[in-house]
Amino acid sequence: MEESYPHVQLAEVTIAELQAALQDGHLTSLQLVNMYLQRIQAINRQGPCINALAEINPDARTIAQQLDQERKERGPRGPLHGIPLLLKDNIATTDRMETTAGSLALVGIRPKREAFVVQQLRAAGAIILGKANLSEWANFRSSHSSSGWSGRGGQVLNPYVLNRTPCGSSSGSATAVAAGLAAASLGTETDGSILCPANMNAVVGIKPTVGLTSRSGVIPIAHSQDTVGPFGRTVADAAAVLGALVGVDERDTATQQSTGKIYHDYTQFLDDNGLRGARIGIAREVYSGYDARVDALLEQAIAAMRTAGAEIIDPANIPTAKQINETDTEMTVLLYEFKADLNSYLQDLAESPVRSLADVIAFNTAHTEQEMPYFQQELLLNAQEAGTLADERYLAALEKNQRLARQEGIDAVMEQYHLDALVMPTGGPAWLVDLVNGDHGAGGCSQPAALAGYPAISVPMGYIFELPIGITFMGRAFSEPTLIKLAYAFEQRTKARHSPKYLQSVP
Repeated sequence: MEESYPHVQLAEVTIAELQAALQDGHLTSLQLVNMYLQRIQAINRQGPCINALAEINPDARTIAQQLDQERKERGPRGPLHGIPLLLKDNIATTDRMETTAGSLALVGIRPKREAFVVQQLRAAGAIILGKANLSEWANFRSSHSSSGWSGRGGQVLNPYVLNRTPCGSSSGSATAVAAGLAAASLGTETDGSILCPANMNAVVGIKPTVGLTSRSGVIPIAHSQDTVGPFGRTVADAAAVLGALVGVDERDTATQQSTGKIYHDYTQFLDDNGLRGARIGIAREVYSGYDARVDALLEQAIAAMRTAGAEIIDPANIPTAKQINETDTEMTVLLYEFKADLNSYLQDLAESPVRSLADVIAFNTAHTEQEMPYFQQELLLNAQEAGTLADERYLAALEKNQRLARQEGIDAVMEQYHLDALVMPTGGPAWLVDLVNGDHGAGGCSQPAALAGYPAISVPMGYIFELPIGITFMGRAFSEPTLIKLAYAFEQRTKARHSPKYLQSVP
């Protein structure tokens, strides 16, 4: 139980509460870092051994001392000054930490530049406490993979029920926040890698509009879908981190689309009464009906939103939901873009024996026992066979994906019913970790927003046998302010989240 681990007050403390304690002098950032390190030792390395962190920043204490001194002399830079955060291990840093995407092929190899989002966090005064474990290559190596497993870090465990999946690929980022090992963290999503871990670990995950946050310095899957976003235990915490990440980056041309649509303070949209008068559409087709217990939680959530003053349009189905679900064009796009984008990333490394996707495949083949003890690399092999981004097959698949998800999908239903957001369950309960057969979960809602490049926020909704279930608020491009307002009002109305109990199995 949580009470048996050190510094229990960190289990549910908010960023605003930490900042107030730092500002009042009741706490220093150095003390805070030491407290988190003691929790990491007790929960990540010992006890339940959730294996959420790949490594600790060896300079975290030094950075904390510097920020404490700066606070004394000049005051805080902002809401994240002196706050310890974690990065998913596919987000590049040029400090003494690794950036590997979980692969042993990239251990010891240094990027030329830090990711833009890391530069932004450092400028905001955040302390990078460490790198979070993840699904290797952001879960784009095998169709039989186990979410949360990497050659470098091993298997991440779900802190709610330890033999259940953490989901992901941003598994360690979500589980670490759920367990109170950091105030918040960064994950990345291509399709479900923020929303699914948020669902399984009872945390808030914001999957931003593609282009709101830069991907430069992030080991890629696919530039048309990849996005970097925060995890927090509350909507307020996730919103506070999001505001520090945004900005136009000359190294990521997609961020030019966010000009004039950026807010450096998303906490201004937190509104207890944010659901009053909001038009909420329930997207049922495909995204509900797969589990009666999940559906029951959804009905409770709808009732709570209605009580909070929302106008519920039910159903408000995405017209193309079945087509999106059944098409194979998403995988076509991912294979083409992964090859092109990963080759570009690897060629830009300062010094590396691994310079291409072909080199990664060869490394895995040469290190089968360490890298492929459970599942293979068929997605890497398929990507290697893909042509260039000028191929008609790729261009047609990309056009189809975006048309089905945007104009004929999310845009169409939101225009038809004049909606502020679409709502659906984030996913089903966590399945058993299965290194033999790989993942086998049922239910999810991430695909339409992933293909469209649109934003979505998952918030805790309830539990099934102590297994968390989330609810997703989804909208059109750059509608983060509205989604944050709605998600916060729902969270405050329901307060569904509780700390994990580190159960060995479902009770």
